[in-house]
Amino acid sequence: MFVAGGLKSLLPHVLRRIIRCNRLSISNTSGMAEGYKQANVVILHKSLADDFEKFCHANAGPLPLLYRSKPGDWKCPSLSSDSDIRTDCLQYRVYEHGACTGTLKSLKEYSEQLKDMVTFYLGCSFSFEKAVQNAGIPVRNVEQKRNVSMYKTAVPCYSISTFCCNLVVTMRPIPESKLEAAVLATSKLKEAHGAPVHMGDPGLLGIQDLSKPDYGDPVHLHPGDIPVFWACGVTGVEAVINCRAPLAFTHSPGCMFITDLKNDNVTVRSSREVPQVHCISQDPLHYSIVSAEAAQKIKNLETLIGIDPGDRGIIHLHRQDELLKACLSISHARSVLITTGFPTHFTYEPPEENDGPPGALAIAAILQALEKEVAIVTDQRAMNLNKKIIEEAVQLGILKRPVPLLSYQKESADSALMFLCESGNPGRPRFDHLVAIERAGMAADGNYYNARKVNIKHLVDPIDELFLAAQTIPGVATTGVGDGGNELGMGKVKDAVKKHIKNGDVIACDVEADFTIVAGVSNWGGYAIACALYILSTCEIHDRYLRKAVGFPQISKKMGWLSALPSVTKEENLLKTLVQHGVRSGKTASLEMEVDGLPFYDTHSVMIEKLL
Repeated sequence: MFVAGGLKSLLPHVLRRIIRCNRLSISNTSGMAEGYKQANVVILHKSLADDFEKFCHANAGPLPLLYRSKPGDWKCPSLSSDSDIRTDCLQYRVYEHGACTGTLKSLKEYSEQLKDMVTFYLGCSFSFEKAVQNAGIPVRNVEQKRNVSMYKTAVPCYSISTFCCNLVVTMRPIPESKLEAAVLATSKLKEAHGAPVHMGDPGLLGIQDLSKPDYGDPVHLHPGDIPVFWACGVTGVEAVINCRAPLAFTHSPGCMFITDLKNDNVTVRSSREVPQVHCISQDPLHYSIVSAEAAQKIKNLETLIGIDPGDRGIIHLHRQDELLKACLSISHARSVLITTGFPTHFTYEPPEENDGPPGALAIAAILQALEKEVAIVTDQRAMNLNKKIIEEAVQLGILKRPVPLLSYQKESADSALMFLCESGNPGRPRFDHLVAIERAGMAADGNYYNARKVNIKHLVDPIDELFLAAQTIPGVATTGVGDGGNELGMGKVKDAVKKHIKNGDVIACDVEADFTIVAGVSNWGGYAIACALYILSTCEIHDRYLRKAVGFPQISKKMGWLSALPSVTKEENLLKTLVQHGVRSGKTASLEMEVDGLPFYDTHSVMIEKLL
C-alpha cells in the first residue's frame, strides 16, 4: 500500500493508476499531484444534464465546469490521457431519490446504468493549494494531514429547474497578515473557485460551529489565523440531493478526480484585477475585497471632498480611507438608516440649514437603486418639512419612491434598542448601518452647539442614542459625515476638533461613529458616498464577493445605478425646493452662505462635476 508522504510529486496518471488498483491508504487527495488540477465529480441521468449544466454556469464560483461527458462516456480526453471515471476516484457516493445509500471504491457494478448517464467534472480548491503555498502562506489542512473543512451555508444558489441548494464552502485558516496574498494567489484561478467568498466570522454565512464541518475534517486555527472561505464544488452534491434523482453518483467529498492539467500561471495585468482586502468590522469580524482601481478612485473622492473652503482646519480631522471602509460596509448592508438636520438658525422657522438634506437624499437615492432598504430618522418638529422635501424629491426624479420617515424619542432606558431591533432583540436588528450627515451631535456636557457655541439642544431630538446603542449591537455599523467636528459621529476625532477647530473645546461632538468622513461641506460627503457606492457596485471583484460567487454579475443594472447618482441639475432643483420651504442658505455656486453659523463660499455645482 502507498501512503501519503510520497504522493505529492507523483504524476497524475500514475496516481490514477494507483487509485484504480485500490492501493492507497489515504482518505483524501489534498496535497496530491501538486500543481495539477483536481475535480469534483457529479454523474446524472442524461435527462437532467442540460439543466445541471445551466445550474453550473449560473453558479460558476462553486461549480466551475471543466468538462461534460457524453452519455456513457467514461473518459475525459480533454482532462486526462487515460482515465476511467468508474474507478479513478478514491471513493464514490451513491444517491437514490436524494438519499445517500452507500459509498463505493468503484462504480463498475453500475456500468449498465452509466450508459445513460453524463459525468460533470467541476473545479476543486485542492488545485490552488500549491499556488497558496508558493505565496508563502501555510495550508493548515495539509499541515495537519486532514481533509479540508466543508460547510453548508445559508447562502442560496441561483436555482435552475429542479436544481436548487445553498452554497457549500471550504474553510482554510489564513494568518491575518497573509489575507491579501491569499486572495491574490487564488483570484485568477477561476477553475479552482477563484478568490474567497468570505473572510471573517463564520456566522455571517450561517455557519454556527467551525469544529463541526458538514463534510471533511475540522481544521484547527493557529493564533492570529482568520477563517477564510472559498466556494466549494460539494455544492454540486447538495444540488444532487435536493433534485432527488432516482440514481446519481458523486465523488466522496475530498476524494477528487486528478487531471493531467497543470494550474495556469496567471499574471495579474491591471489594477482592475488586483484585489485589496480591508477590515470593515471587528464585531463580527468581517473583511471585504475591492479592486485596487476602484479603491484608488474612492481615495481620490476622499481627497476631493477634503478641500476646506472655509479654512476651518478640517484637514486635521481627516482619517485616511474612512470613505472607502464606510462604503464597503454600506455595500454589504441590507438596510440603512440615515439621519440629518442641523438647526443652526435657531431664531428662524424652520431653523435648519440646507447642508445635510441634499447629501442624505443623494445617499438614499443610490441605496434605492441598489435595492437596499433605506429609511430616514429626523426630529419630530421637522417631520412635516422633511415629508414635503421627500415628496418633491420624488417629483424631481431624485428619488425613485418616497423614503420612510421616522422620528425617535426616548421613553425608557431601552428605547434605542427597541427602535433599532425587533422586540429589542440585538440578534434581530432592523438596520445594518446608520449614517449621520450634518446632524447636530451631542457634546461632552450633553448639550448641542452650533459653530458659535450657541446651545441648540431644545431643537434636537436624542438621535445620538441610536448611535450609542448601535455600538452594543453586533453587525450594526455607523458612519458620521461632518465638516466642523460638532456633527454626530465626529466623536472619533474629538481630540483633533478640540485642538484645531475654533470653539472646539466646547462644541466637539462626543459621540463616535465607526467611520468618520470629513468634508469641506457635508453635502459633498453625501455625494461622495453615493459615487463610491456606484464605483463599488461596478467593480467586478467586489460584486463577486458580495454575491458569494453565485448567480450572475449585477453589472447589467449599471444604467439604473448611474441614473440615481447626484447631478448638478438635481441638486440645484432640490436646493431651490429647500429655499421655497424656508430652509436658509442658498447652495448655488459662488454665493456666500453659512454653515453652522460661519460664513464661507460653497461651490456645489463644481464639486458634483468633479465627483462624477
